[in-house]
Amino acid sequence: MNREKAKLMQIDVCSTAQSMYHSGLVAGTWGNISARIDEDYMVITPSGMNYDSLCPEDMVVVDLNTLEYEGNLKPSIEAIVHSAIYKDRPEVNGIMHTHSTYALTVAAARKTIPPICDDQVQILGGEVRLAAYTMPGTKEMADEVVKALKERAGALIANHGAITVGRTLAEAYTGSQVLEKTAMVYINCQSIGGGVEISQEDIKFFHDFFMNKYGQR
Repeated sequence: MNREKAKLMQIDVCSTAQSMYHSGLVAGTWGNISARIDEDYMVITPSGMNYDSLCPEDMVVVDLNTLEYEGNLKPSIEAIVHSAIYKDRPEVNGIMHTHSTYALTVAAARKTIPPICDDQVQILGGEVRLAAYTMPGTKEMADEVVKALKERAGALIANHGAITVGRTLAEAYTGSQVLEKTAMVYINCQSIGGGVEISQEDIKFFHDFFMNKYGQR
């Protein structure tokens, strides 16, 4: 493991966790964030600690294969979910799990979000699927989340919250903000007859544009 990269990822995860907290995407100590170090290790937020009191050294280095961790602080109970995603999706380098209000509202209703927003389909890849309800921190939850995220950068978890992934942690963070806004738009659309879905042809075009052409690459 590259120790220098691990320290950089600890800094990135810590600052993103604090930004997530102050943005209102989570309350209390809920939610968790991780970043990949390499094919065998990740950095993840510790379990049950106040985000405002965290420092980079508190971010926990975890073995993706064994879930063994370094240091005295326990990793998030959902480290198993993050590990499963990284092993299934080699292109993913950052993961955000939030309990944001609108996303959780849709998740509690156990509904999916149809492809109704441009930025939704660009960044998240289309319809936002729903992972079945399972106990947090279990292999069953990991399996359901991995399935819901197939060819997607965001999913809902029934009665629990939302999860987004990205090629970078910053991209995963943007995805979590877009998913929350999309959930709000979806809920609001129900009062005026429902949103109109974007065509599969346009979804494919928009998502390819974001993944391969958007920005100063």
